[in-house]
Amino acid sequence: MGMGGGGGGGADHHLQKSRSNNSPYSSPTTSSSFLSHFWSSALRVKPLHSPSEVSVRTNSGDGLVRRLGLFDLILIGIGASIGAGIFVVTGTVARDAGPGVTISFVLAGISCVLNALCFAELASRFPAVVGGAYLYAYSSFNELTAFLVFTQIMLDYHIGAASIARSLASYVVTMFELFPFFKDNIPNWIGHGGEEFFGGVLSINILAPILLVLLTVILCWGVGESSAVNAFMTALKIIIVIIIILVGAFEVDTSNWSPFAPNGFKEILTGATVVFFAYVGFDAVANSAEESKRPQRDLPIGIIGSLLVCVALYIGVCLVITGMVPYKLLGEDAPLSEAFISKGLKFVSVLISIGAVAGLTTTLLVGLYVQSRLYLGLGRDGLLPSIFARVHPKRHTPIHSQIWVGIVAGVLGGLLNVTMLSHILSVGSLTGYSVVAACVLALRWKDKTSSQISSSSWREGLICLFMVALGGFVSGLYYRVNISVIFLMLALFVAVLACIALYFRQAYADTPGFACPGVPLVPAVCIFFNMFLFAQLHYEAWIRFVVLSLISIAVYAFYGQYHADPNSQETVIYYRAAGEEVR
Repeated sequence: MGMGGGGGGGADHHLQKSRSNNSPYSSPTTSSSFLSHFWSSALRVKPLHSPSEVSVRTNSGDGLVRRLGLFDLILIGIGASIGAGIFVVTGTVARDAGPGVTISFVLAGISCVLNALCFAELASRFPAVVGGAYLYAYSSFNELTAFLVFTQIMLDYHIGAASIARSLASYVVTMFELFPFFKDNIPNWIGHGGEEFFGGVLSINILAPILLVLLTVILCWGVGESSAVNAFMTALKIIIVIIIILVGAFEVDTSNWSPFAPNGFKEILTGATVVFFAYVGFDAVANSAEESKRPQRDLPIGIIGSLLVCVALYIGVCLVITGMVPYKLLGEDAPLSEAFISKGLKFVSVLISIGAVAGLTTTLLVGLYVQSRLYLGLGRDGLLPSIFARVHPKRHTPIHSQIWVGIVAGVLGGLLNVTMLSHILSVGSLTGYSVVAACVLALRWKDKTSSQISSSSWREGLICLFMVALGGFVSGLYYRVNISVIFLMLALFVAVLACIALYFRQAYADTPGFACPGVPLVPAVCIFFNMFLFAQLHYEAWIRFVVLSLISIAVYAFYGQYHADPNSQETVIYYRAAGEEVR
């Protein structure tokens, strides 16, 4: 395999290199025990090369193709972030927070922008290869941490894709029912929810897998084709949202904005913890690195630019919906649609349905795209079977990985009641974001001393990061269950103390390319708030985090540690599209 070490040649090369370095990958006779081999393997780190040092060969037949420009990357970020939620979650949160829901979206947006700054720095300094948060953790910390990050993120993606496919199927059926011939004639097992068996655990839905097959075919066909579909659907979605804002603006009664925070600031903050997840998706841009024309320049702009567009659209919709109807009268299931119908603007509700279909389609398309690129990265590194690392010689897409993620989503979406699994979502996003923030600091520590950072200083830095995370989690628990204020004060004190130690006791290097401002405070604030949100998740989500981590460690112990090759991407092959320059 000519793609960066997916085949046996890379493994032979690694074995030779490992023996010369006395690494744990040497023959089993040199390993004292299974545990010592496991531990030394788990602590392996992927070498971080600057983008200019990575050997790049172009016009080869079996690499990915660099076809995504800055505009494509921004649309990928928007496509991943804004689904049907903009038409629903804005109103449902407004019922509790009142017009102050606008502040909820601003606070959540600020938090996401801080996370995006961390992603932007790493995207600009890493070689343009697939991997995202997994790749950053592999180079900043170690192999096992990277694999744990991958599994947590991937479970979110798998369940999320199945859930979105079901929602999309339901919206498609609803649009068909606008025609009299179909109204009340489409059975549940085709698309509306599903036909339930065994107390609702098994739920048959035919349309969701069919939609997943169509999107998987588009993604396998080529990144240019899938990008064009995403661009069209995202543009349609943005235009519809802007029309909704403009039409709704003429129906706004400013007296509905008073009182602005009828239930106090706590409801606004609670709203911020809910709507934070409406912004999740901008990190998809980082996973497009290997198909970006100018990754070092475009990725940071794409990540932050797409997020800022989303913030502006969400705030616009919030102001309109709370200005049109008193917040107490907002509906539960379709608040935005009902608000326009109450004003005699039924045509807008049809637009909302079209926008919801477009939004869910792009979210699902980008989600499936990102999953396949992550599997491609792990296949190359040997942490998963090499079949995931294969790229089609003509289509230049990882077809095996793409078909695999489509099958998983199709089985989950077609057979299971995935709404029962929604409680365990979002763990992967928060875990990934927190690790990325920590990676920014860890790589700055390494740089300052030319990778010769002392073990004591490294340990102190990690302990400080752990204390910040713990402070955020305990603060979140206090907010959630009203435990003693003493614990809150103690948690805040510990977190602040850890931030002071990070600021004064660690040395930080300047970084080439885009630099996250306010290091170490910005990454530390990200970790604190992400863990604060983690404490707001359902208890099932915490159990899922622990159980999946244990399963992942077992998989790594019996497969990953023996097959992984951290040096696999020293040569990465790209295919240059005609007339395009590779940088």
